[in-house]
Amino acid sequence: MGNSYAGQLKSARFEEALHNSIEASLRCSSVVPRPIFSQLYLDPDQPPFLPEDVKPKVEELDKELVHRYSQNGNLDFSTNQTVNEMEDEEEDEDMSDSSSPPIPYSQKPAPEGSCTTDGFCQAGKDLRLVSLCTEQIDIPAGFLLVGAKSPNLPEHILVCAVDKRFLPDDHGKNALLGFSGNCIGCGERGFRYFTEFSNHINLKLTTQPKKQKHLKYYLVRSSQGVLSKGPLICWKECRSRQSSAASLSAKPNSAVSPSTTPEGGSANGYKSGFTQTGRTSMSNSGPPKKRHRGWSPGSPVPPPGLVVPVPTIRPSTRTEPLLSVPVPQSMLTGILQPQPIPAGETVIVPENLLNNSGVRPVILIGYGTLPYFYGNVGDIVVSPLLVNCYKIPQLENKDLELLGLTSSQLLSVENMILLTIQYLVQLGPDQIPLREEFEQIMLKAMQEFTLRERSLQMSAQCISVSPAQLPWLARLIASVSRDLVHVVVTQNSLAEGISETLRTLNEMKHQQKLPDYVVAICASKIRGNEFCVVVLGQYQSRALAESMLTSSEFLKEISYELITGKVSFLASHFKNTSLGDDLDKLLEKMLQQRGESVIIPFNGDVSECVSSQEAIAMVSTQEPDLDVDTFQIYQPQLTVARKLLSQVCAIADSGNQSLDLGHFSKVDFIVIVPRSEVLVQQTLQRIRQSGVLVDLGLEDNGTAYQRAEKYVVRLDNEIQTKFEVFMKRVKQNPYTLFVLVHDNAHVDLTSAISSSLSHGEPSHGLADRVINCREVLEAFNLLVLQVSSFPYALQTQQSRISSTNEVHWIQFDAVVNKLYFGLNEYSKSLQWGVTSPLLRCDETFEKMVTTLLERYPRLHSMVVRCYLLIQQYSQALMSLTTMASLRDHSTPETLSIMDDLITSPGKDKNGCGHMLVIRVPSVQLAMLAKERLQEVRDKLGLQYRFEIVLGNPASELTVAKHFVTRLKAWRGNEQDDWIPRTYQDLEGLPCIVILTGKDPLGETFPRSLKYCDLRLIDSSYLTRTALEQEVGLACCYVSKEVIRGPIVALDLSEKEHEKANGSENDADELLIDLDRPQSNSSAVTGTSGSLADNGVSSSSAADKSQKQAPSLNFQMVAHSSVDEGAYPGFTAGETLKQECDSLGNQMASSTTSKLSSLSSVSQTFRWPGHSTKDSKAFRAALPRIVILSKAAYCLLSSQKSGNLPSSSSLLPHADVSWLSSLRPLLHKDMSSEEQSLYYRQWTTARQHHADFSNQGEASSSRSFHPRRLLLTGPPQVGKTGSYLQFLRILFRMLIRLLEVDVYDEEEINTSDSEIAQSSNDHWPDIEIFSKMSFDLSVHDPKYRNISPVYTEQLSRIKQETSKEMKSEEPKKRETVSMMLTKYAAYNTFHHCEQCHQYMDINPAAQVSDSTLHAFTFSSSMLGEEVQLHFIIPKSKESHFVFSKQGKHLESMRLPLVSDKNLNAVKSPIFTPSSGRHEHGLLNLYHAMEGISHLHLLVVKEYEMPLYRKYWPNHIMLVLPGMFNNAGVGAARFLIKELSYHNLELERNRLEELGVKRQCVWPFIVVMDDSCVLWNMHSVHEQSSQSLEPGGTSKNVSLKNVLQHIEATPKIVHYAILGVQKWNSKLNAKKTKAPFSRCHVRDFILLNIDLTQNVQYDLNRYFCEDIDFNLRTNSSGLLICRFNNFSVMKKHIQVGGQKDFVVKPKIVVSDSPAPIMPLQYVCAPDSEHTLLAAPSQFLLEKFLQHATYKLFPKAIHNFKNPVLAIDCYLNIGLEVAICYVSSRPHSINVNCEGVFFSGLLLYLCDSFVGADLLKRFRFLKGATLCVICQDRSSLRQTIVRLELEDEWQFRLRDEFQTANSSEDRPLYFLTGRHI
Repeated sequence: MGNSYAGQLKSARFEEALHNSIEASLRCSSVVPRPIFSQLYLDPDQPPFLPEDVKPKVEELDKELVHRYSQNGNLDFSTNQTVNEMEDEEEDEDMSDSSSPPIPYSQKPAPEGSCTTDGFCQAGKDLRLVSLCTEQIDIPAGFLLVGAKSPNLPEHILVCAVDKRFLPDDHGKNALLGFSGNCIGCGERGFRYFTEFSNHINLKLTTQPKKQKHLKYYLVRSSQGVLSKGPLICWKECRSRQSSAASLSAKPNSAVSPSTTPEGGSANGYKSGFTQTGRTSMSNSGPPKKRHRGWSPGSPVPPPGLVVPVPTIRPSTRTEPLLSVPVPQSMLTGILQPQPIPAGETVIVPENLLNNSGVRPVILIGYGTLPYFYGNVGDIVVSPLLVNCYKIPQLENKDLELLGLTSSQLLSVENMILLTIQYLVQLGPDQIPLREEFEQIMLKAMQEFTLRERSLQMSAQCISVSPAQLPWLARLIASVSRDLVHVVVTQNSLAEGISETLRTLNEMKHQQKLPDYVVAICASKIRGNEFCVVVLGQYQSRALAESMLTSSEFLKEISYELITGKVSFLASHFKNTSLGDDLDKLLEKMLQQRGESVIIPFNGDVSECVSSQEAIAMVSTQEPDLDVDTFQIYQPQLTVARKLLSQVCAIADSGNQSLDLGHFSKVDFIVIVPRSEVLVQQTLQRIRQSGVLVDLGLEDNGTAYQRAEKYVVRLDNEIQTKFEVFMKRVKQNPYTLFVLVHDNAHVDLTSAISSSLSHGEPSHGLADRVINCREVLEAFNLLVLQVSSFPYALQTQQSRISSTNEVHWIQFDAVVNKLYFGLNEYSKSLQWGVTSPLLRCDETFEKMVTTLLERYPRLHSMVVRCYLLIQQYSQALMSLTTMASLRDHSTPETLSIMDDLITSPGKDKNGCGHMLVIRVPSVQLAMLAKERLQEVRDKLGLQYRFEIVLGNPASELTVAKHFVTRLKAWRGNEQDDWIPRTYQDLEGLPCIVILTGKDPLGETFPRSLKYCDLRLIDSSYLTRTALEQEVGLACCYVSKEVIRGPIVALDLSEKEHEKANGSENDADELLIDLDRPQSNSSAVTGTSGSLADNGVSSSSAADKSQKQAPSLNFQMVAHSSVDEGAYPGFTAGETLKQECDSLGNQMASSTTSKLSSLSSVSQTFRWPGHSTKDSKAFRAALPRIVILSKAAYCLLSSQKSGNLPSSSSLLPHADVSWLSSLRPLLHKDMSSEEQSLYYRQWTTARQHHADFSNQGEASSSRSFHPRRLLLTGPPQVGKTGSYLQFLRILFRMLIRLLEVDVYDEEEINTSDSEIAQSSNDHWPDIEIFSKMSFDLSVHDPKYRNISPVYTEQLSRIKQETSKEMKSEEPKKRETVSMMLTKYAAYNTFHHCEQCHQYMDINPAAQVSDSTLHAFTFSSSMLGEEVQLHFIIPKSKESHFVFSKQGKHLESMRLPLVSDKNLNAVKSPIFTPSSGRHEHGLLNLYHAMEGISHLHLLVVKEYEMPLYRKYWPNHIMLVLPGMFNNAGVGAARFLIKELSYHNLELERNRLEELGVKRQCVWPFIVVMDDSCVLWNMHSVHEQSSQSLEPGGTSKNVSLKNVLQHIEATPKIVHYAILGVQKWNSKLNAKKTKAPFSRCHVRDFILLNIDLTQNVQYDLNRYFCEDIDFNLRTNSSGLLICRFNNFSVMKKHIQVGGQKDFVVKPKIVVSDSPAPIMPLQYVCAPDSEHTLLAAPSQFLLEKFLQHATYKLFPKAIHNFKNPVLAIDCYLNIGLEVAICYVSSRPHSINVNCEGVFFSGLLLYLCDSFVGADLLKRFRFLKGATLCVICQDRSSLRQTIVRLELEDEWQFRLRDEFQTANSSEDRPLYFLTGRHI
């Protein structure tokens, strides 16, 4: 029966089976019991493997199992957390594979009232491992914790305590019969029967309870104290040691069908739910076979009776070494109902298949049910690579449209089969099928069908191939494949075709040609067509099998092969050289020949020898020009840092309260890096050099160097404690903003849960534990910045980072003289057409590898490649020093690299040379390589010539002492104990770095790195991240000039192309040989690339050009090391210089390229030599040369050929999977933003990915972490420097947020004012104060450019002094930066907990919660009714009185003069604001210390919606629409009118309540929207010691200031009260009067009762406050300024009283000339351009600039001012204005004896009469200007005032403002005094 047990049927075993069978039949009530033979042969009781086989360390094999287990974690080779457990074979194997249903086992019913829930004991206590894994469980001595399996809970393990005497030892022996156990749930002890115990713990068995069957695992505690599943309990004598792989059978499981496996499951992509159980072993005797159920991917529903429970935690799979059989397993462990197996559906794998054929076939699951495999299943591999391509998903309509399809069910099975064959036919001999490539082919086919369907209007069915046509069509397509693809068609089942193929393969003779692929098709009439692909190609089958493993798995596989000695055959093969000599003997012979001497370390040929003492003593004669420790931040880094900052601001402004930047005053940080010692040191170096710790104020200059270490943390076992310390700091410093930088964030994305379950590598899941822990997510003062060059795995559907929070690197074309050379540039460089490209594939090496792989089919290809590589380098070294005969046996690539490496130091006086990086991912192989190469080097005497360094992430760099001395000599100024800690420290050192570790981790290499050998990076690297991060090692910045020629090919611009083609050489010549000179010597020896050499070895013309321009090509190379931290480019200050320099370069380069010598042109792209005349040349930075394996080369060079997929279309990362096999193509030229959105749409996190838990049914429920950002940019582009700069500018911004720019200007026109009161008085004494005279002069520095107000003092000023320069340009006003205090007023950008309610209405409430009320009153001034609108939020309605119905607004409540409430201010505060909805300082919560106050914003109608949006909780007073273009005068006028009207209404209302009219509070506050801080100044008492006058000032709240002023005695007798404007010299001034009677503005208390008859001029745009103050004073009212308070005004750049942009009413041309102020007026009825601006504005602007025309006599003549009646207008600073009020009893300046030089009459009213004017005397020739509303009133005024008697008018002296008549221009007339 194909299943023999080699005749070793043990009678005991037979009896046992027979006994069980009889017992079962007696117990069974209904069905036929299971046959004995199926029990016997299909019994899976043996554990599939013993951990010993997998043990990494041989010497530990004999240690105790449990101990070994806990030490070593799980001995599994997987990081692939598939859902099922390999060891959990179907639970009831006794019955699973027979045709009979299960045998019921009648269990005792549970006692009354006890718990029967699965997973709980009868006492109701939880026993599941998930719940108990962190509990401390006490067990009696001699007991062990073991795990029991319940058939009803396949995904859970139940925890039990069992006496270890009843458990077996390591060898499956010595277990006492019987049982003794305790329940650890309820604590019940002493169960003596397993049956009784199983009832208690609710196992609910359907078969006889047996401890052997149901107690499965030992449980062990991990180092973190988590209880987890340990090794299997070895119940039978462990036979797996003798078991052979031949004895296991592979079972594809039917549980994975389209309906149960989402694409995102782990059955997807290269790494699937298939794990391997088999193990190749030494002996052939073996236990019985297991049978496996068929996989039916085609069936849309699971087989009946299949239970698919979803596990609650993610268990791991054990994965065995690759080169045994991968057994497909179900995604989900289920209880499988047995089904009859048709005989034809089994495949027996022939014995010794691998040995006979040298091939391990890979079966690619296609469509339909895969058969069962028996026999030697270790020699086949089942791969699900393409299975998902055939399961076409149902897509939503929008996705279908995106793909250009009408439905997703377009392809029949027949079509899919034909497409598959066609795809296989077109694959090259060195290509393997790629899922992504095939998916695109399927998509294209579907698109074709869709087009055809649309054009023919027919259904897809018409196009499908009939089953009868299929076989011949299939053979037809395969016929063109040159016999590489065969088609096998069978009628009954796929098994026939597969069996036939395997049989043929097994019997094939070695010389016969195998097909690469056999497509087995079963054309069954019953089930339709099914098919699969058997891959037989040597290369393809191995590559496919190896690509199924994750990187961790294949590295474990390699270490297993090395430890178990599998490689011994290979090693012995390489003991000899290619010529057949014994390598070790040869080397010994050479060592003896050489004796004591060694090859000269540098500055000499390889043939020169010196003694080793001399070699050690050799030091460099001169200091080479190495740039090491420079750290600069370049423009692109600055730009990206700013992008990061603006993103942080966007988070703060987003309104979801996740970040309050105003809260923080400090920045602190921690950088978390992967486990790499070099990376830690590199990051430390950058932090130290950047000085960021000192800049952030975290450390002092002295301690920063040592303390830097606490800011960089490695993801290793110590991180937990370090991170806890950091989180403690975060909690203790709420006012510090912490930034957690997670560098190389794409490394180790395993989730903490899956890693703790899988006992994977100890570091797994650490990042998840740190970055995604609850404390980090919740800390409001912690930003997480993840930095990655390959962020694809962070950009899945489950990503925790919002796509808006991604910051992508901005690629600058060229940063002055450096250019980034990254992956794209490397790919493009293949199109340059140069003979020696940058990306190379060593064909010779690949051929050797192929031959060797055929010889050693059982070894992992990386092992073979590595051994070959070591041999290649060893032979190259020997051939270049002693044995020239070996030359032909090294590949030219290897030879030229080694030649360059050992000759370059010989040509340099300092010993500088190149670095070669060899990438060997396996640590064991890397150590082997280092030992072997070092041995060869030392025996050849090259130990002083170049160093060999092992770059192991786990350890520090070790460099030989003499090389360290040399490095120190070069650096010049290092301390004695300096040692190189980073690869950059090895700058210039000739060395080989063998870089090991699973991934390269972002380490930066020095500029002297010339070669990257990636020949070991093969088909195991078939994800985008894995492949690109390897090539990322070579990315760097290159000098622009050096790469002059090739850059043309990078198509920087069309012009460059033309220039290049037009020069004397054609474009190809510019791109000459990158590495090999055109020398006369052989191709091998001439590869040194030295500049001097090539000059000599070429023609004489070359020699001449060499002399003319020895280093033209290398001029102007940037002075900074090329690395992440230092971006070549410019600092802002040097831009101009650099631009000039770069022009110089271009000229230099072009002259070089024009030299006729071919050789000099060939230098355009060459590693510089080290001749003495050119030592500077070393500073040129060049692209590295990369040698790739064939597989990687094909993927990276695909752009050239265009038809292959490029690396970018691969699966982005091993931890994610494609969401759907139908998806659009990812274009190479997509920007990184677009790529991110693509991956977020089409990829999903695998189960073991840290983001997997961030699931949500709808995408809306997936939570983005609000304070997490992602910085992405290509490798080595400068991201570290960028984020360090970001920290710096973030700190500066926080400080800026706490600072404010306030005006700091000294008062103007100051004179000693009278001190009438003691400076200690708090309030003015009205008796004294009213006797003081009013100071008419304006002191506000804002008004330094306006007309001075005439006073007697002014007339004494010498006129010359005021001849200031005419200020056309307003001078920039002085500001100073102040720290904000807790009493500041804020704009909308301030958010904090306290004023949160004040700013926003309850977020649940809508804006509509405020109500709109009209308020109408009549204004005598306007002569009409005015309707204002109030917008009152619900919360503020208490400040108003409404009518009884509650609808109509009656008045605004006012307090009484006698009220004394310390928690309120009495005066309503009005703030007019325009254009500053965001920037106006309208948040007075802190300024008022949170007390109750009434604040009204006064806004224009058109701006109301904006203000309402930003300040929803403020009361708005909306001005009528007619004032939309009005100036600030109108707002102040209406505030005052409204307030007076309201005062009357309140007096009436309160009078009814018995309050006297004069008791109602008559003051309002009118305050600008730029008042930010208030200060109180106190004066020192003058003492004998302190001769310096002065005082102190302290910051006080607005509440304080207002309450103080409101408490002024007899306050109702003052008209206006104000404070002075702050400036920095206020305190230094000598003692000043505490109160002044002078102008006040910006912030005033206005008595609306007293000033009832004094109005603001509502038409005014400028100086309305001076005008108002002068009127108030002339009315005899008191204006008092409190000098012991000052207000600071913020400099706000937007909005406010900004000038209109004056434009013509009708725009004629697109760019009209600017209109000058003198064009603002014109003659009436003229053809002048009419302007679109208010007439009043035009008039005021005209008057400011027309002084010379209007009042020529008044210029610089303050003795003879211009007389202005009832108004103050600014008519230019050269002219003084004498303000006189026409009102009777008004107080005016003494004008006796003053002759006026002009008269200004502005809209004068009836108080101005002819008599009044006759009182004043004018100079002869004085000028007059009369301004009126219209022409008729102008004429009337002239007549009424009898002006023609004394003034002479001409017709042409009449003017109007340049408005059209509908804009109501103002008219004025000028005249001269007779």
